[in-house]
Amino acid sequence: MLLAGEEWAARFEGFQREAWRLETLPQYLMPQEAEELQAFRDGARIDPTTVRNEYTDRLRRQAAEGRVQGRVHVVNRPLSEYLRFEFSQYYRPHRLAGEQIRILDVTDRTNPIVGAQDFWMFDQSEVVLMNYEPDGKQINREVFEGDVAPFIEYQRIAVAESVPFEEYVKGLDL
Repeated sequence: MLLAGEEWAARFEGFQREAWRLETLPQYLMPQEAEELQAFRDGARIDPTTVRNEYTDRLRRQAAEGRVQGRVHVVNRPLSEYLRFEFSQYYRPHRLAGEQIRILDVTDRTNPIVGAQDFWMFDQSEVVLMNYEPDGKQINREVFEGDVAPFIEYQRIAVAESVPFEEYVKGLDL
């Protein structure tokens, strides 16, 4: 089953304990980000402590309710322009709003979750595969119909092998 619109948004309202994401690409070509990405290229930066929008408000509310949203992003250095943008414009304010963000840098090591694709997992019981073209253009979101155990293992390994976002970016010029 493919997910879009309200069915997709409902996953983020309906989870009970945890929504968790694995990101594996160096860029995501999302049309709604084009203007912000261009502003970033032009030198615009945000103050992450002042960002308030629907996404950060939801993160704060869920954190206050004891519901966790987290992610691990697998990266290689040098960081792509998109990753520097994402870290600066999204990850910093999202982290401050309560999202648990970690980075798994595989530049000088073997990727411990090689072969894993992007996905969201809700309450360790439902997996939604995030399908992308090689350049990061989204194809679709697809509910996975099989055993979620391999995805739980991907999550365990990714969290164990990664570092907190703030530790990773300390000293980086974003």
